[in-house]
Amino acid sequence: MDTAAFRADLDLIPESLGRLADALDAGLAGLDRLALLGAARVLVVGMGSSRYAADVVARRFRAVGANVLVELASVDLLPPAAPDLVVVAVSATGSSVEVLRAVERYRGDGRLVAITNRADSPLAEAADAVVPLHAGVEASGVACRTFRATFAVLDEVLGELLGTAPAERFDAAALRRGAEANAALLEASVDWLDPLADLLTGPDGTWTLAPAERLSSAQQSALMLREVPRLGAFASETGDWSHVDVYLTKTQDYRALVYAGSAWDAQALDWMHRRGSRFAAVGGPLDGAELAVRYPGDDDPTVAALADTLLGELVADRRLTARPPHAQPIG
Repeated sequence: MDTAAFRADLDLIPESLGRLADALDAGLAGLDRLALLGAARVLVVGMGSSRYAADVVARRFRAVGANVLVELASVDLLPPAAPDLVVVAVSATGSSVEVLRAVERYRGDGRLVAITNRADSPLAEAADAVVPLHAGVEASGVACRTFRATFAVLDEVLGELLGTAPAERFDAAALRRGAEANAALLEASVDWLDPLADLLTGPDGTWTLAPAERLSSAQQSALMLREVPRLGAFASETGDWSHVDVYLTKTQDYRALVYAGSAWDAQALDWMHRRGSRFAAVGGPLDGAELAVRYPGDDDPTVAALADTLLGELVADRRLTARPPHAQPIG
């Protein structure tokens, strides 16, 4: 990992999304044979940010009746190979050891699909069909562009496999709107990045909240704070927050990044108000927020999934180069 190259990777996000949109318009390699696999059920396996993105896409497909399960590749209790089951393995590098172990039980059955950024990877070699992420090389080794590409490529793969799709897609048009949103955030960050980084970086860590429909926004933002500057960060779904994290607002210097749009925003904010928690809002006005960041298209859940996490990523990069006095050195 070369975290010094992280900001350069972030700056390439709009361009990367635009290239992927062009690739979708042209037709992704590997899609042409998927409809022939006869999938009634799809199992998606992945780790980390790959799974975060996959959960969002699969939830949309389940909402229209599709039989799609997303599972950690590290679990032992995976379903057996079957004629009606297609397994989609997602790994940006194609070398995640947990993913490679998981796919061994499906290797050679004709129904293993790989989504990866590396066509020469061990995962691609094991698969019956390979669909590329088209994210380009992430010089930092941190999954930021591949994370975003997973939404669109998995959306395309599931649509081909199942012959059905939700109304809201991570299609080429959505990717181009997402590129514009990321570009706008990058340009405007000179105004909000330092205040946001100062607000979120407390002595006890940072918490992120997001609606279930785009929980990946909270998960990926927290992961970036852990992975890049190695700071404590913890993600929750906004409704579930009142059952799993509210307790810490009573005892911690609680700093939160709240991605607006959940039916349960008011419930979480009520607890934060009563206990003097500090938080910033993204994507909409939230009562009591010390800072609110908006961007073009933030009221579109598809665009938001592609752009939300740039705030957490930029804060992570800022904290890498300007660490607070209470933070521990990176080892």
